[in-house]
Amino acid sequence: MDLGLKQRRALVMGGSRGLGQAIAAALLAEGARVAICARDATRLAASAAQLGAEGIVCDLSVPGAAEAVTREAERRLGALDVLVVNTGGPPPGLFADLGDAAWRAAFEGLWMSSVGAIRAALPGMRARRWGRVLLITSVAAREPVPNLMLSNSLRAGLHGMVNALSKEVAADQVTVNALLPGYTLTERLEELQLDQTRLTAQIPARRIGTPQDFAAVAAFLVSQPAGYITGQALACDGGLLQSI
Repeated sequence: MDLGLKQRRALVMGGSRGLGQAIAAALLAEGARVAICARDATRLAASAAQLGAEGIVCDLSVPGAAEAVTREAERRLGALDVLVVNTGGPPPGLFADLGDAAWRAAFEGLWMSSVGAIRAALPGMRARRWGRVLLITSVAAREPVPNLMLSNSLRAGLHGMVNALSKEVAADQVTVNALLPGYTLTERLEELQLDQTRLTAQIPARRIGTPQDFAAVAAFLVSQPAGYITGQALACDGGLLQSI
């Protein structure tokens, strides 16, 4: 299937590793022009060179950084057609262990970075009457994952924004969706130190997902043929949400 992404201009946030890198690779394979951002300059440079993407250093936890990186991507590529909002997961922790500073940092890095990037890209998409906004969230937004209080709470709120915003911009042929990864073979899974054998037994597909599994769905949701899909929060999780 031709996804209609040739020469489309895309920014993939958090694109130097894991899911973001896989999404960037999938879009490039479809002929899109892609910029990626990350805060680790060395890792970013290596990933950008490997992919053939524009690399922009950005720490999304800094107020205003997401808006700035979106504008820089447009300066380099031209007006954006596709925005993939992919922020790093907040650190683990139980409610009793989290102070105000942890909540504020997670809100800034997860919530306000999403708002800032969308705010910067959306007016141009609406004016040109074509755009795709995709937020990468988590199955934790639907079913809380133990010890991930920050992610469980804030990502669920993003789904409310996706639903409401999609209705505001649908007539301008701009779609807004969320894509929820389940357990996927990325560095994040290793950082959480979860028992992969136990996880695999929980998943109806009986395997942990790959970044490429996830990226294929992401590429479709930002494609031309997916123009009638908006306001959705779709899980790519091997059936996990039916079993937890």
